[in-house]
Amino acid sequence: MTASPTPARHVTLAMVALAVGGFAIGTTEFVTMGLLPDIADGIHESIPTTGSIITAYAFGVVIGAPTIVSLGAHLPKRALLLALALALAVGNSITAVASGFWPLMAARFIAGLPHGAYFGVASLIAASLVPPEQRGRAVSSVMLGLAVATTLGVPLSTLVGQHLGWRSAYWVVVATAVLALAAIALFVPKSPGDHTASVGRELRALLNRRVQIAFATGMVGFGGMFAMYSYIAPTITDVTGLSRSWIPWFLFVFGLGAVFGTWLGGRAADWNVSRSIALSLGVMAGLLALFFALASFTWPAMVLVFLIEAVASTLAITLTVRLMHAAGDAQMIGAALNHSSLNIANGLGAFLGAQVVDAGFGYRAPSLVGVGLALAGLAIFGAALLNRSGRSGQLRGDRGGDELQVVEVGKVEHLQV
Repeated sequence: MTASPTPARHVTLAMVALAVGGFAIGTTEFVTMGLLPDIADGIHESIPTTGSIITAYAFGVVIGAPTIVSLGAHLPKRALLLALALALAVGNSITAVASGFWPLMAARFIAGLPHGAYFGVASLIAASLVPPEQRGRAVSSVMLGLAVATTLGVPLSTLVGQHLGWRSAYWVVVATAVLALAAIALFVPKSPGDHTASVGRELRALLNRRVQIAFATGMVGFGGMFAMYSYIAPTITDVTGLSRSWIPWFLFVFGLGAVFGTWLGGRAADWNVSRSIALSLGVMAGLLALFFALASFTWPAMVLVFLIEAVASTLAITLTVRLMHAAGDAQMIGAALNHSSLNIANGLGAFLGAQVVDAGFGYRAPSLVGVGLALAGLAIFGAALLNRSGRSGQLRGDRGGDELQVVEVGKVEHLQV
């Protein structure tokens, strides 16, 4: 981290404020999956067709993250974050009142624009609020809002949407975004802009080959989880044979997997980033294959949902570390790019899943698509590692490879990347 400590009387409250924004983003990203049948019913479209709104949101993240971060890199960070929180509230307000398929597609695209940029800016602010030896934990606290959203925000919003109409779930997100806006204004201290930052410096990170490989790995490999999860609601009702009342419970278990995987991801990165990425992709492929085979059985399906998301969250953390290190001075765009990558995966998984469902293969089939995507991501990453190994005489990521210093309380750890 390059930011210097910023004095703050309410550091804990500032961290909570930043995490509340992450909670709102996590809720709006994933609640659509839980309410997909209800939304399809409300706009009079099929479930696979309606699944395109997931792709629209993901496309908004992909476009918004590098664009907003590069254009706003020189601005005061708190002011930029307040604008992003406001944009989040506006985008979800438009979603809640949109009528018809195409207006809803446009609304979800707008709602996705601030997603990746928010996490990029919030991560740097969090790091600036604490001493150097606490910065790693500060950044992870922002991401914890996203994990808690999948545990509590998504199941509760899904429950609200099932009983009060799907639009009510997005009004819950609007209220949370407004709360984040107020909390950021009250508790996050002002900070000067970075006058040395430029669009060119931020975007040059995109030309770095290691950034490109990590981006491509997440873009393809992470799509494996989204291919399955995008259609979790109809899978639960049509394949597992359970009532709609079970959907929030499956989403809750998915969220628990996210919290556990976020914790595990930090430890996996301490061990070895490269090997953790490769192992996560291989394990994800195996778990998705098991889900395809066992989706009709309630408890095995629920356990597999937990495990798949735990592995996916571990992958997300290790890819974030790799991207931030590879981006060098442009760490904010490195953090933001990870969310662009994962949301391309979101859109890709949802789109390919829709194709196999539309072709008549049923709601198990997206899991097999997920197996293919996870293995393709592993092939991309593995080929890059082997190429580097051939040129350097050793496998990067082992002892002696590139290292990224992060600081935990009381000690310095080196992340092998």
